[in-house]
Amino acid sequence: MLIGYARVSTRDQDLALQTAALKEAGCEKIFSDKMSGGREKRPGLLAALDLCRAGDTLVVWKLDRFGRSMQFVVNTILDLDKRGIGFRSLTEAIDLTSKTGKLLLSVFGWLGEVERDLAKERTSAALAARKAQGKVVGRKSSITPRKAEIARKLLQAGERPRDVAEAIGVSVATFYRHFPPADRQAANAEGN
Repeated sequence: MLIGYARVSTRDQDLALQTAALKEAGCEKIFSDKMSGGREKRPGLLAALDLCRAGDTLVVWKLDRFGRSMQFVVNTILDLDKRGIGFRSLTEAIDLTSKTGKLLLSVFGWLGEVERDLAKERTSAALAARKAQGKVVGRKSSITPRKAEIARKLLQAGERPRDVAEAIGVSVATFYRHFPPADRQAANAEGN
């Protein structure tokens, strides 16, 4: 079965041109969205992808109607291929069910790998730059300086680690990560 997908970016725009082209191409079912292509979770697209079964082909009027991000487009097309579902774009004359399309599919796979590698490199470079500037990298600590001070005082008073963790509102695992045995003994020694 040929399943069509059409999208426009705003509610004011008309889907008629796309749906007419999809009907002419032989699509039995056509799903649509009136929202940005930057949003990956679009109800019409999700319904179209959900309906697709092995042997079906998802058809779009134009590649940019499918998605704005090249990474999203490539990853979704590769996922469709893994599920045995073909993909066609009418305007660009892309038909991944043909022999030439299989070659293009391998290019899409390569592009997906390149994009993932570039994203990793950009992330690593950004983290390294933040570290070099002395900025904290990663998730904010759930134990604030105030909570740490309270925890030290409770440990000095002889409270059990489990009770201290509960008192400052963190899990026992988080407490132990911030107060390893040596730190707990030092706090107890200060209290004696």
